[in-house]
Formats: sequence, C-alpha cells, structure tokens
Amino acid sequence: MPADIKEQMIYQRAVEAAIWGLPAVNYQLMFDELVKIKGNFNQVVIWPGLLDWKNQTLTPNQDVIYSMAFFNTKDVGPVVLEIPPADSGIVNGSIMDYWQAAIEDVGPGGVDKGKGGKYLFLPPGYDKSKIPNGYIPMQSQTYQGYTLMRSIPKSNSDEDIRQAVSYSRRIRVYPLSEASNPKDTTYIDASNSVYDSTIPYDHRFYQVLDKIIQAEPWLERDKAMIDPLKSIGIERGTKYNPSTRSQELLSSAVKQAKAWLEVNYESMPPFYEGKRWFFPATEETHQSILHDFSVADSYPTDNRGMIYMMAFFSAKHIGEAQYYLLTLFDRNGKPLEGNAEYRLNVPANAPVTQYWSMTVYNRDTHTFIRNTKAMGRSSQTTGIQKNSDGSVDIYFGPTPPASGEANWIPTDPNGRFEVLARFYGPKKELFDKSWKLNDIERI
Repeated sequence: MPADIKEQMIYQRAVEAAIWGLPAVNYQLMFDELVKIKGNFNQVVIWPGLLDWKNQTLTPNQDVIYSMAFFNTKDVGPVVLEIPPADSGIVNGSIMDYWQAAIEDVGPGGVDKGKGGKYLFLPPGYDKSKIPNGYIPMQSQTYQGYTLMRSIPKSNSDEDIRQAVSYSRRIRVYPLSEASNPKDTTYIDASNSVYDSTIPYDHRFYQVLDKIIQAEPWLERDKAMIDPLKSIGIERGTKYNPSTRSQELLSSAVKQAKAWLEVNYESMPPFYEGKRWFFPATEETHQSILHDFSVADSYPTDNRGMIYMMAFFSAKHIGEAQYYLLTLFDRNGKPLEGNAEYRLNVPANAPVTQYWSMTVYNRDTHTFIRNTKAMGRSSQTTGIQKNSDGSVDIYFGPTPPASGEANWIPTDPNGRFEVLARFYGPKKELFDKSWKLNDIERI
C-alpha cells in the first residue's frame, strides 16, 4: 500500500493510466507476439484453419479463418490493403488505429459492400490530394494500426475450411510506393505457436504501455495524460526504468484498475429485459467509435477499457456484419462455474443469414481455456444435434452429457467461465427481440 502522498499519487495515476491505456496495450501485446514468430509490420499473420486453444488472444472466434495485418506508415508511407470481392468466399473485418478505434469496416458489411477494394491506410496529416484514383482512404491519427479479417467458411467441413483459407490468402498488403509492382505479400503462419496476448496485470503492463508512448506522437485528446504518466516514469524520449518499490505500486495499481473494470463488466445492462445476456459496449462508446472519439463532452475511457480488458477489435458499424451477446451468469444470477453442468437452449430459426455460435472462455483471462479440444459449438458444427422443434441444446461442463459430445463445450473444473454468443449476418428479429436467446441453466 502507498506509504506517503508521493506513493499515493503514483498509485492513483497508475490506476487511471491502466484504464486509459488498455486498448493500446492490448494492441501492442498482439504485435509483440507476431514479432516472436518472426513477423513484422505490413505483413499478414494467418491461422490457416479453425483456431485451437493456442490462440490466446482475447475472446477470438473458433469458427472462422483469422488473419491480421499490422500497419506502420511512419517510414514507408501509406499502406495498401487489398480485399478480394465476395465471390468464392466472404471476409468480415475492420481497419483500426492502435487504440483499436475502427476507421472503417471491410467486406460485405464494410465500405466495399462485398465488391472488394484497395483500402489505403494513411499516416497522420497525409495530403489526400496525393492519393491516386481507385483507392479507399483510411485516414488514421496514428502511424500504427491493424486490420482484423475473418474469412467465413460455408461450413466446418474440411473442403469449406480449405476454401476459406485459400480465400484469405487473396488478401494483399504492400506500401503504396510499390503499387505499380508490389511484392508478394508475406504470410506468417501462427497456428503452430502459442500466440499469447493475455493482459499482464502487474508492472509489465506499464512496460508495454511505454512502448506505445515512445513510438507514437500524442493525440490531442490524450494530452491530459502526459503529466500523470511522467509521475509513474513514462515519458517520451526518456528510458522507462522504475524502481523496485515503484514496480510494487504499479503492480498493485493495475490490479485495482482491473477490479474496477470487472465491476463495470458485471454491471452492464441486459440486452433482454430480465435476462443475463448483454452487449459489452455502451451506446456512448458506440457513438464515439462511429465519430472517431470526437463526440462533444464524451470520452468513455471506462467502458473502452472494459471492452479491451476482455476483447480485441471494434467494428465501425456494429450489427451490420456481426453482433455479440455475452453472459457471465446462469439464469439465477450465479457465476458460471467450471465444475458444474449447464444447458443452453438456442431457439429455432436463429436470426442470421450466415451462422450463430457459442464460445466458452476463461472468466479470468478472457481467452480460450488452455489444453481443451473444443472451445465452442455453432450452427455449422459438423454433427450438431437438433431437437424436434428445431432448437439446439448446448451443454457446458467438465464432462460430456449422456447424449454425447456433439453439443458439448468442455469447461475447466478449477475456474469460472463466460460464454459469448455470435450472430453472423444478423437479422432484424435479433434487434427487435422478437427472437430471444434463453439464459443458461444449471442442471
């Protein structure tokens, strides 16, 4: 605990710095993992198959083919991202700055509307009159950013997965300066490594935050953080070297920040009145993302920090290509315990044009449960069993139900879990709530 006023201020400012800095730290940790497997900026990291537990990013999707490109325009200038048309496949994704604020969406739910296109990630202050015809400008306030792209298989069959992977490899990344004769895009296969961007809630958090502060200019909206960060040892142009005592204070502070964000997480309003499912972003945050965090009298750092405590990526136009609902509790309001057994009934005629899925995550880390063989089940899962009325029962627990493993998602008996429901190609019945997802029941 802080011993005097100086230590109290370091502690307090470190708490606020952690809440404010979580999206950037989340981004930096994902890029650092790419570097560990010999990747770099302006390349594409890909998981050429459905994900397994070794992808330890925050709440990823098991049912799509993931690829990401991390941009850096500081030295090479504008960077081109070529998205193929939605012919033999479909890609859903977004282009974001390093704060993970969406600049625009790509694919059928994005600017190109499924026709494909050449998106151009621009450095801060770039003269748009220099942009050649035929490009879709993505003006960023930061030199660094990334795009999350999900190639959607038609089913979980080997052939459909192969086609979705092949479609992903049609995505291209290269500097605009090389557009007349671009080199082949470098693809980094991450499927054989543990890609661990779990948030470290100790003094290492601030080491990661320092990397971003050193690499990027201050945004005008964030200049109020310059002095608070100085007081905890983070300053542009200065080496970060906290004392042993400061590291103790910082470790305590980031845990306090997490505790506060957990309170926010567990207090989100329900999507359906009287039920336990919720959407993790407030409408204030939604509007901030839509308007590049320039809404007057608004800067929702608490909700933003909460989102990137448990996830990565934000869509510019949420609800057009995909939608999400989360639950942490069973029907009776009790936390979901990994040593208990549960059932979720998904009603028939789910309001999607593509698919729905249910995925389990470690409640503490918000990642796939380590060393588990199945993290989710979906309407595309091979062999999934339906009830006579068309509904589907999904089971959660440390052991499979008597009916077998087809509809079962294993849990860790030594911890709690959370469930994320995804709706790809959501239809109006989801939003007008004429179709309702049932709560999870303990059995």
